[in-house]
Amino acid sequence: MSPPNSSFKAAPFIREIGRGKKGARDMSQSDARAVYEAMLERHVSDLELGALLIGMRIKGESVGEIAGFLEAAEASFETLTAPEGPFAPVIIPSYNGSRQLPNLTPLLALLLAREGVPVLVHGMSEDPGRVTTAEIFSALGIAALSDRTRATSALAKPLPVFMPISVLAPKIHQLLQVRRVLGLRNSTHTLVKIMQPFQQAALRLVSYTHPEYLPVLSSYFLTVADPARGDVFLMRGTEGETVAHPRRANAVSWLHQGQATELIERQAPNDELPILPAASDAQTTAAWIKEALAGQQPIPVPITVQLEYCLNVARQLRA
Repeated sequence: MSPPNSSFKAAPFIREIGRGKKGARDMSQSDARAVYEAMLERHVSDLELGALLIGMRIKGESVGEIAGFLEAAEASFETLTAPEGPFAPVIIPSYNGSRQLPNLTPLLALLLAREGVPVLVHGMSEDPGRVTTAEIFSALGIAALSDRTRATSALAKPLPVFMPISVLAPKIHQLLQVRRVLGLRNSTHTLVKIMQPFQQAALRLVSYTHPEYLPVLSSYFLTVADPARGDVFLMRGTEGETVAHPRRANAVSWLHQGQATELIERQAPNDELPILPAASDAQTTAAWIKEALAGQQPIPVPITVQLEYCLNVARQLRA
């Protein structure tokens, strides 16, 4: 890549964030937006891009930095329009897939859509070593949406819509792809899990993997995020996914109008293990999901509880 054709100077920011976990300084929200916008528009060289992403990976994001990054990220793509109806859309980011447990994110999405909820699932189409939601949808006969202009009509149907991040937000997708070069996730992997791509209010299902993200994300949604853009269910991810763990209840906080309500307390694993797919590959998981939807397999109780809370809040948001 040739040197960027831009007057943006990355060195001052690299100097501030690149001093290690203890010596680094946080950027202001406005500076964070400018830096992330420069990365999205490739107004930085490959060397500068790598330095910025690694520096943030080591330092960790502040609330102000997340706010600035997200402003730039959401400004980089066109928002979607949700269809009319009794429910606000539910947004399910899916960027982890599964390694051990069957990935039941498609089951939750299908259960919601069956009730009439517009469900947008966005994420990666494939991830080596993991079983992605996109692969399970494909095994179920649900094709990924390749034309974003058809999103509104697709969301009006009683099926979830899977939109690859490469279609939803191409510039953000390019920053996710840097992981294949650096071998590490970057701040973009946090942003795609919290962004709100609709013009209307929506319910976002947001997960975190590392405990240190719980206070940061909670603070962002409670003090900085625009409450008019909808509500958030914040939970520890099931292998990084936002579907309830089938064998125990995850703790879930409902973040609404600047207040946090604990909807579900974390529970110990159930001694009576639910019947799950015999393997976690896409074909086996898809076949089991079909049986569960037809009433031939019991749906894990934590997922039915999560479903009911999603329905209630999505209905309130639209009302």
